[in-house]
Amino acid sequence: MSETAEKLKLELSQLSAKERAEIAYFLIHSLDDDLETVWDTELSKRLEDINCNTVIGEPIYQVFEELREKYS
Repeated sequence: MSETAEKLKLELSQLSAKERAEIAYFLIHSLDDDLETVWDTELSKRLEDINCNTVIGEPIYQVFEELREKYS
């Protein structure tokens, strides 16, 4: 990471949680102007894969159980 970025991180860490949240929101949305379109496209593709049985999902309880085992 650049020296400028490191300095920014240090300065940003001194801000309130609300200010940091506002900056995080700004930064995330500045990554891609078409972010919503990109997500809509990805979600549509995943739904199509599910409906065409080209992917197999896992029950949510199983996913959470695996995560608990891994990170507990």
